[in-house]
Amino acid sequence: MLQRIQSIYLLFASLVLFALFVFPLAHNIYVDGKLVNVSVLGVYEIINGQDQQIQAFLPLTIITVIAALIPLAVIFLYKNRKQQITISYVAILVLIGYSFWMAQTVKKVVGPITLEYRNMGIGLFLTSLSIILIIFAVKAIQRDEKLVKSADRLR
Repeated sequence: MLQRIQSIYLLFASLVLFALFVFPLAHNIYVDGKLVNVSVLGVYEIINGQDQQIQAFLPLTIITVIAALIPLAVIFLYKNRKQQITISYVAILVLIGYSFWMAQTVKKVVGPITLEYRNMGIGLFLTSLSIILIIFAVKAIQRDEKLVKSADRLR
């Protein structure tokens, strides 16, 4: 059944991760005298209001796509709830590692400059939101599992 609440949570978790391609991780930062934005796709220099890519993050981009597809794939494992729970926990661990890698990438680009809250992009917080949504999905899957087990006991 694809209309369960955990499917909605997992879909939103996947959409939030795909939103990393739209929202920057850090914006309006001066690095080596250049005004730059940092996203999962790379570092973009702002020239006359236009973004020009000066450095690409291909591995980060590929892992972002994979991390965003995991919750989407978990939706279609609805017949095996234990496997759904296991893969969801793996997705949470992957996202924690991904978040750390993403933060280190931004630190490497920014260098010794301290990143202020006004320079932080929405993208830095999206993985945390996705982790929360996956946790909600796991709780809903566990409720379904408990309901099925109680129905089996009654037979």
